[in-house]
Amino acid sequence: MKDTRERSVTPKTPLSALLSIDEMALFVDYYQLTMGQADLDAQNDSVITANYYVRKIPQGQYLITAGLEQVVHYILNLCWTDDILDWLAARGDLSTEYLNSLRDFRFDGSVFAVPEGTPVFPNEPIINVTGRSRDVQLFETYLLCVMNFQTLIATKASRIVQAARGRPVFDFGARRAHGRDAGILAARAAFIGGASGTSLVLAGRYFDIPYVGTMAHKFVSERPTELEAFRDYAAAFPNNTTLLIDTYDTLQGARNACIVAKEMETRGARLRAVRLDSGDLLTLSKQVRRILDAEGLDYVQIIASHDLDEFQIDTLLGFCRHKGGAPIDSFGVGTRLATGANFNPRTNEGAPSALGGVYKLVESDGRPVGKQSLDEPSKATIPGKKQIYRLTDAAGNYVKDQVTLWEKEVFEGQPLLVPIIQNGELVYNFPTLQDIQAYTTAELEKLPTPHKRLTDTIPYPVELPPTLLGRPEGIS
Repeated sequence: MKDTRERSVTPKTPLSALLSIDEMALFVDYYQLTMGQADLDAQNDSVITANYYVRKIPQGQYLITAGLEQVVHYILNLCWTDDILDWLAARGDLSTEYLNSLRDFRFDGSVFAVPEGTPVFPNEPIINVTGRSRDVQLFETYLLCVMNFQTLIATKASRIVQAARGRPVFDFGARRAHGRDAGILAARAAFIGGASGTSLVLAGRYFDIPYVGTMAHKFVSERPTELEAFRDYAAAFPNNTTLLIDTYDTLQGARNACIVAKEMETRGARLRAVRLDSGDLLTLSKQVRRILDAEGLDYVQIIASHDLDEFQIDTLLGFCRHKGGAPIDSFGVGTRLATGANFNPRTNEGAPSALGGVYKLVESDGRPVGKQSLDEPSKATIPGKKQIYRLTDAAGNYVKDQVTLWEKEVFEGQPLLVPIIQNGELVYNFPTLQDIQAYTTAELEKLPTPHKRLTDTIPYPVELPPTLLGRPEGIS
């Protein structure tokens, strides 16, 4: 008789999918390995330069570079363990000779790059990687993944911070980021772009970013009344109480917050802020401000969140010109920051939340090379290893950039690409994230307003000499 009883099955252990340093070697597209084997078979040991740059900016006229530190960590720590090589060998496609050539991998080339936090523009070289061809190509996928994402987020953050006009902006986006790595790297990049802090505690631990938090609707709704919830939270955090007041009725929430604020005053404490997370933020913030002020609580700040971006913040505060702007003291920005949303809610126009940076061969054994793309000229590359020179006026403000061939002698302007790795050794002292943020803020101040505003922006002048475009001097 057939036994129909269920048999005990040991559940499969869940996988974290979080990469270790050893596993990072496989963060490559397969063609980087197949080309490597073909190069080895053909005895191609040419020394090349690959250049990371961006052809087109999805929003606005500038980018804030971010991600270099993680790219350099990858380049310096890339290793192929026996376990990884055995796994590749078992697939049967790559030769033993090629896999053995990876066993003692060590990059002995050079990297020059624009420091993180620097404003850059289309078609400018951001990173030059020079080394043996089959080594340099291994970095492509990781470099593009990290640089495109962090640069996109840092740029988005800078636009939001500018729209906030001096009011603090906080990253609330980890829960909507495109994966765990994206969540923590978005917090890092947003801080570079000017965010004051993040809600993600891990970013505080790992990158020393200030982390902040208020309370959730859960905390309110699981108690018998909103007032009891507010009292419980104020008792737990007497020196840092922010109350979320829109769980039921925002205006009644504000009145309940006033009751708790007065109770706190009797204990020698103060309510720090209330938070709005839904509804018409312009109208509600005005009404809540009036309720607070009527109780003598002018010191209580208003924090706003709720699907914000630079356009909505600019609209909320733009009414200040008519003395009717939203009395909001700071902003928590989540989804549209952590995903780098390239969307304008004013016009309902947008594009994918991605930065299309590329990593292209520009020089081989000292000879400028490039992709022509006759079928799609916009995808052609500009041959030659290149440097950027930034020209400023007497006050230090940006005037224009000149992109030149690497070896060309230039007598004006500041070269932007600096040595990071030389002969396989790190020569660059990475600054703290706080220093990068301060540098970003200072550099953006030097970029004239017409290149930074949200609408009617003017492209920043970047000069590419005709020789770089494959044309003799003087021929258009």
